[in-house]
Amino acid sequence: MEPRLGIDFGRVIQGVSAPGTDDTTFLGGSFAAAMASPAADGVYDVLPGLVDAFGGRAWIISKCGDRIRERTLAWLDHDDFYGRTGLPRGNVRFCRKRPEKALHCAELGITHMIDDRLDVHRAIRDVVPHRYLFGPQKGDVPDWVRHVPSWADARLISEDIPAAPRPRARRRSR
Repeated sequence: MEPRLGIDFGRVIQGVSAPGTDDTTFLGGSFAAAMASPAADGVYDVLPGLVDAFGGRAWIISKCGDRIRERTLAWLDHDDFYGRTGLPRGNVRFCRKRPEKALHCAELGITHMIDDRLDVHRAIRDVVPHRYLFGPQKGDVPDWVRHVPSWADARLISEDIPAAPRPRARRRSR
């Protein structure tokens, strides 16, 4: 199976904040304030390389309701996210509850997932073999998930992608 990357949106791609806090500007502020909210530090330095390393097989998998879904899609366009990262425009999935991310991961064959919530990683633990807990965290990080405190640290995810098998040389018949 080809490696496939899943990435959470809130507090991973956009609006990184302290552990246990919400990005109130994006969630509760005006639409204009949400559009002006910044991308996570380093996301545009690292994510394009990861999308390329995964051969474009990368999806945003986010939990939200209809209002935040609309803001998320608008923000992605407003920030030229697809153009800046190479993530295909149609590769965005939404669900209403965090554990439902496991269903998307299973359906898409996600092999590597970046999310800031430990409860999501618990839900995908039997589905996704490579799990990355993103951003600052309260407390200890379990040994069954890899902590990536920042996008600079997430650069190492490409090392977890198995090398593609080399095609065998064809023998000439005589």
